Amino acid sequence: MTVVDGDDLLTRIGDATQRLRGKLRTNQPLAPFTWFRVGGPAALYFVPADVEDLQLFLAALPGDVPVHVMGLASNSLIRDGGIPGAVVRLTARPFNEVAVDGMRITAGAGMADKRLAAAALDAGLGGFHFYHGIPGGLGGALRMNAGANGVETTERVVSVDAVTRSGELITLSHTDMGFSYRNSQAAKDLIFVSATFEGEPAPRAEIEAAMKAVQEHRETNQPIKERTSGSTFKNPPGGSAWKCVDAAGLRGFKVGGAQMSPMHCNFMINTGDATAYDLETLGETVRQRVYEHSGTLLDWEVKRIGDFADGAHISHFEP
Repeated sequence: MTVVDGDDLLTRIGDATQRLRGKLRTNQPLAPFTWFRVGGPAALYFVPADVEDLQLFLAALPGDVPVHVMGLASNSLIRDGGIPGAVVRLTARPFNEVAVDGMRITAGAGMADKRLAAAALDAGLGGFHFYHGIPGGLGGALRMNAGANGVETTERVVSVDAVTRSGELITLSHTDMGFSYRNSQAAKDLIFVSATFEGEPAPRAEIEAAMKAVQEHRETNQPIKERTSGSTFKNPPGGSAWKCVDAAGLRGFKVGGAQMSPMHCNFMINTGDATAYDLETLGETVRQRVYEHSGTLLDWEVKRIGDFADGAHISHFEP
């Protein structure tokens, strides 16, 4: 397996490392942080203490070094060769704080979606119940316009604060975010640090009932106790990805230790000994067989990140 060496990156940052207050490590294993529990290390790994610490790190990091933000990794597949650039995780307290002002909630991008739903409940604000059923973090929800139970992130967002690759703090309006189905047009190198959302007054009992319905749907229909990452493929226009997979006879289909869940066949699961290569091969095989069966080309919803291990490669299926 590829060994990713971050020592040279640390050297290139230079004296700025002495001013950083967060956790800075080289060759950090990432698999324990992911829902799949697979993947290689990060060459450079940084947990900033706050926004200013993140700005300092990005300003000091050479511009040719790629940066990847890793949230709760509930929708990510880290390849076995690891990530050769820098990985940033917003797990420090300032990125997990929440404040309520009238109908608006400002929350850190490192916060779990479920915590935002809980904060809205306490504030008597409706419209956030769907976050109770999304197992990711707000940074990822903003990046991919996460949604569930008929509601999407775009319906609640007012503005987003982000740090540019050069370390500048900027604010994006709802229009600037350019939300679409499971996507945002915001520049890929922006790191979201917080966002302001707007809800509407609602009785506590009504909000609790909506959140309970979301939870019951997940427990009944999704393999939430497995090593999975949620929906593998985006729904095709006018259809459902799981129905396409099921119709092609791929419910329960396996490659190595990776399997399309028998419970919900748009969920890939690690049955115990899968590699990232097994999981990605499974996904690409399913995409090809679904296309051969129905002519529907499924697009990945899971984000595949990093390098393959030595000698490995998977071609992205295109008809």
